[in-house]
Amino acid sequence: MFNAFRYVDEFRDPGVAKSLVREINRLLPTVMKNRDRPLQLMEVCGGHTHSIFRYGLNSLLPEEIEFVHGPGCPVCVLPMGRIDDCLNLAARQDVIIASFGDAMRVPGSARNLLQARAGGADIRMVYSPDEALCLARENPDKQVVFFAIGFETTMPATALTVIAAAKDNIDNFSVFCNHITIVATIKAILESPDMRLDGLLGPGHVSMVIGTDVFEFIPRNYHLPFVVAGFEPLDILQSVYLLVKQLYNDIAMVENQYSRVVMPSGNANAIQALGEVFELREVFEWRGLGAIDYSAVSLKEGYLRFDAEKRFAIPSVVIPDPSACQCGEVLKGVIKPRDCKVFAQPCTPQQPLGALMVSSEGACAAYYQYAYKNSEKPL
Repeated sequence: MFNAFRYVDEFRDPGVAKSLVREINRLLPTVMKNRDRPLQLMEVCGGHTHSIFRYGLNSLLPEEIEFVHGPGCPVCVLPMGRIDDCLNLAARQDVIIASFGDAMRVPGSARNLLQARAGGADIRMVYSPDEALCLARENPDKQVVFFAIGFETTMPATALTVIAAAKDNIDNFSVFCNHITIVATIKAILESPDMRLDGLLGPGHVSMVIGTDVFEFIPRNYHLPFVVAGFEPLDILQSVYLLVKQLYNDIAMVENQYSRVVMPSGNANAIQALGEVFELREVFEWRGLGAIDYSAVSLKEGYLRFDAEKRFAIPSVVIPDPSACQCGEVLKGVIKPRDCKVFAQPCTPQQPLGALMVSSEGACAAYYQYAYKNSEKPL
C-alpha cells in the first residue's frame, strides 16, 4: 500500500539528526578557534525560521551556532504606505480587492484590509491570482484588483494570470503589484554596516524558480558560504553542516542541499513568464529596510492595461514605521524578536504592531508561537 508519510518521515529521522549534530560538533572546535562570538547563520526564508522553532533545531544545535532571522517573508516587508494605497482602492464602490489571507492582517497606518472588509469594503480572500481572474469574469460590472505580493516564488502565477487576462481580453482585471526580488534584498542586507554574518541558508522555494546560479555573487564578493536549503528538519541540519564544513575548510561556495526540487538554472518556463510580464522597478520601499534599488517589479509596457497603479489614481503614500516597533533591526538580524521593546506586550499575533508578528512566516510570530507561549519565564 502507498504510504505518503514515508516521504516525510525520511526527512525527520532522529538517528540521522543526531549523526548530523555530531558531525557539526566535530568540526566546530577548529572553526571557532580564532572567533570570539558565535557563528551567525542567516536563514533568509521565513519558512526556515518556523521550521527551526517548530522542530526545536535551535536548542538541538550547539550554542556556538546562532540563527539570524532574515528578510525572506514578503508579507513582513510590506510598508504601511502600500497597505494604505490598497485600502484607498478598496474604498471605491466599483472595486473588488482580491488578496491572500495573510496580507489582509498587515497593519496600515490606521487599519488593515480585514478591518476594512468588516467596515463594508468588498475584499475577498483568494488562494491564487487565477481565483481573482475568475472573480473578474463573474463580476463584469466591477473592477477586480489582485493584491499581488511575494518573492519570485509567487511571481510566475501572477505573470501567467496576467497573460491569461490579456489572451481573453478581461478588461475589468488588474494587479496591484508588490512582488519583490530576493537577490537585491540579500545584497542590501550584506551591505549593511551592522551586519556580521558567517553564512546563509538560501531560500528553497525562491530557488525553485530562479535557481542557484544567481547567488554566486555571495561567495565571490563577500566570501560567505551559501547553502540552498529545504524545509524539513534534516534539510536544515544538513544545510547547517554544509555551512560549517565550508567554514572548517576555509572556503566559500554555493551548495544546493535542496537538489530534489531546485535546479542550478531554475525553472525555465517560470523564468520566461516573468521576463514576458515584469520588469524591475528602479526603487521600492520596504518595511523596516527603507528604499532598495531594483528590489521589486512592475508590469511591462505591453501589459500596462492590467497595472492597477496605471488604471487608478493611487496616492503612493510613504508612511514611517511605528517608532516603538523594531522590525528593521529584526529583519537585519541585529536583534532577536524577544529584544524588541514591544514584543509580546503589546505586540501579539492577535494585535500586531509590526508585520513580523502578522505573517505565518514572520520571525516574531515564530518566536511567539513556539518559544514565548511555551516558556514559563520571559525569553
